[in-house]
Amino acid sequence: MDQLSLLGGGFAEVLTPLNLTLLLIGAILGTAVGVLPGLGSAMAVALLLPVTFSLDPTGAFIMFASIYFGGLFGDSTSGILLNTPGNSSAIATTFEGHRMAQDGRAAKALGIAAIGAFTGGMIATAVVVFFSPYLVELASLFGPAEYFALAAFAFVAISAVVAESVIRGLTALGIGLAIALVGIDSASGAERFTLGSPAMFDGIPIVVVTVGLLALGEVFHVASKIRREGSAPIPVSAEGSPYPTRAELRKAAPAFLRGTSYGLPFGVIPVGGSEVPTFLAYGTEKKLAARREDPDFGTRGALEGVAGPEAAGNATAGTAMGALLALGLPTSATAAMLLAAFQQYGLQPGPLLFERSADLVWPLLASLFIGLVILLAINLPFAAVWAKLLVIPRHYLYAGITVIAMLGVYAVASSTTDLWLLLAIGMIGFGMRRFAIPLAPVLIAAILGPVAETQLRRALAVSEGDPSILFGSNITVTLYALMAVAVVASVVQHLRHRRTDDRTPTSVG
Repeated sequence: MDQLSLLGGGFAEVLTPLNLTLLLIGAILGTAVGVLPGLGSAMAVALLLPVTFSLDPTGAFIMFASIYFGGLFGDSTSGILLNTPGNSSAIATTFEGHRMAQDGRAAKALGIAAIGAFTGGMIATAVVVFFSPYLVELASLFGPAEYFALAAFAFVAISAVVAESVIRGLTALGIGLAIALVGIDSASGAERFTLGSPAMFDGIPIVVVTVGLLALGEVFHVASKIRREGSAPIPVSAEGSPYPTRAELRKAAPAFLRGTSYGLPFGVIPVGGSEVPTFLAYGTEKKLAARREDPDFGTRGALEGVAGPEAAGNATAGTAMGALLALGLPTSATAAMLLAAFQQYGLQPGPLLFERSADLVWPLLASLFIGLVILLAINLPFAAVWAKLLVIPRHYLYAGITVIAMLGVYAVASSTTDLWLLLAIGMIGFGMRRFAIPLAPVLIAAILGPVAETQLRRALAVSEGDPSILFGSNITVTLYALMAVAVVASVVQHLRHRRTDDRTPTSVG
C-alpha cells in the first residue's frame, strides 16, 4: 500500500537525532503544561508557537505533534491528584481517578490513564494513516461553496452545540469574527477596524490572539482568585507503582477499546473537542458497572472509569489531526492552534497539502506514533515527578507564564503594538472566563473567519452574485441540514435543562 511506503519514508525522516530530540522536548513541555490546572494542550501550543519560528517546518510540526498529545497526557494528572482537571477533556477521567487517588491508588490511576491515552492515540493515528486518502478524495469534491458551508457548520456546531448557553456561544463566535475582520480587506483594499494605525493593516496576528486569550486571560483569571483560593493546593501523593498487573490490564482492556470507539468518529465532527466522547465513554462504563454490580465504581474508584474516557480523549485528538490535514477543518481549540501554526508557515491544510507537502505530512504522521511511545515512557515511570509541578506556588508559576507569553509575542515581530494588543485580548479572555463565555468559538472564528470570507466571495464571483450557488450541491445541502438539526437539538436540550433547573427546589438557609 502507498500509505505504508510513504509512512516508512516519514519514519526515516523522524528517526534522526535532531527530530527525536525535538520530539522529546515537545513531549516534556506538552506534558508539563498539561499537568497544570487550567492550561492544557491548546495553551502549550499557544505558548510555544512563537518559539518554533526558528525551526524548519518539518522540525516545528514534529515538535507540535508531541506537544499536542503531551498536553492531553498531562491534563488528567491534576484531575486525578487534585480533583481539578487540567482541561475540560479530562473532567470525565477525574470522577473515578480522584476516587482511586483518595483510596491510595493514585499511581495506579495515573498509570491506567497513560496506557489509555496511548491506546486511543495509537489506534486513531493508524486509522488516520490508512483512511487519509479517502478523506483527501472527499475533500477534492469541495469547491468554494462547499468550503464556506463547512466553515459555517464548524462555526454553528462549536458555538451553539458545545457551549452551555447558545447566546454565550454565539457571543464568542461574534468576538472571533470581529477579530478576524481587522486589517486591510484583500478584495477592495479598504481599511477595516484598524483605528488608523499602520501596525494593524495586516490584522491582529493569530499568535497574539491565541496567547492573549489562552495564556494571559488565564493568568488574569487566576490572579483575581488567588487571595481567596491560596497559592497552590496540595495534591494527593502519587507514590507507588503505576504499572497495572495482568489482571488489571485484562479488566481495563475492554474499556480502552470502548473508549476508542467513541473517540474515533468525534475527531472529525466539529463539536469543540473531546468532552462529548469522554462523557459518553464514562457513561457507558458507569452503566456496565451497575449491571455487573461493581462495588468500586463511584466509591473507591474503578479502573474502567479512568481507562474509557482517557482512550476516548486521545482517539478524538488523533482523528482530529486527520480532519485538519485532509480537510483543513479544526474540530477543537487545539486543532485550531495547529491550523494557526500551519498558516504561520504559509501552509494551508487540505487535500493539496498531501500532494504539495508530502515531505511534511508523512513525517508528521510518523512522529505521532513515535511521540506516543515517548510519552508513555515518560508518563508511566515518572508520574510522581510530574505531580511535583502541582506544588509550585501559583504566583511564581503564572508570573513565569506571563514573561514567556510577552517575550514570545515580541520575538515574532518586535512590535510594541502586538504587546498592547496582547494585553487587550488578555483582558477580553479574562472577561470571558468571568462570564462563562467559551473560548473555543473565538479561536475557531478568528482562524477560519478569513477562510470563510474568501470562499464566500469566490463562490459569489463564480456565480456572478447569485446566492443560490451556496445551496447548489448535495454536499452543501447536507451540511446546512446537519447544521439545522444540530441547532434544533441544542436548543431543545438547553430548554430541557432549564426546565429541570426551574423544577429543582432550592433550599433556604
